[in-house]
Amino acid sequence: MKSYVLYLMIALPLMAQRQELGLLLGGVTSGTQDAVKLSGGTAFQANYGYRLANLGTAAALFGEVHFLANPQRTVQAIPTATRDVASLYVTPGVRVKFLPTSRVSPYGAIGGGWGVYEHSVSLLNGQPNPAPRTVNRGVFSYGGGVDVTVNRWFGLRGEARDFYTGSPVFNVPNLRRRHNVVVSGGFVLRFK
Repeated sequence: MKSYVLYLMIALPLMAQRQELGLLLGGVTSGTQDAVKLSGGTAFQANYGYRLANLGTAAALFGEVHFLANPQRTVQAIPTATRDVASLYVTPGVRVKFLPTSRVSPYGAIGGGWGVYEHSVSLLNGQPNPAPRTVNRGVFSYGGGVDVTVNRWFGLRGEARDFYTGSPVFNVPNLRRRHNVVVSGGFVLRFK
């Protein structure tokens, strides 16, 4: 009997799936910075994670690539501001999952990468937008969440992340950086 318990203690962490694919739907919160109010929007996300290290039943370290697409957020500001903005973020990073073999596993994630903003072709006043159609920015992301295991291959995920980026070109002076907080939920597929 003791040998079975020892086997389970060793084998369960080794049998854990090495790769995860999370698909999430969420919302980017609205926010005001100086004279610009940016509406909330829908966030479509995909997250690929690969387990780099297993620290037994206490924690697991994953390398991950997080992808977020937001099709449109409207702008409220002075009449010469950009009418709306779409965004795309790709942020590789690391995730530490606590209690990875239990049914409920909280985690924290941090990363950094690339973001692109696409601006509307017109301003709020209807005139053509003089800003470039797209602009690239650096992105720093951090956040956390929880995975709930349904079975060996499938789970549910809820998370919150902040994507801290350079600002889109709103045609409003002195805007440098902005927080883009995203709250989302979805599912996770696990495989070897």
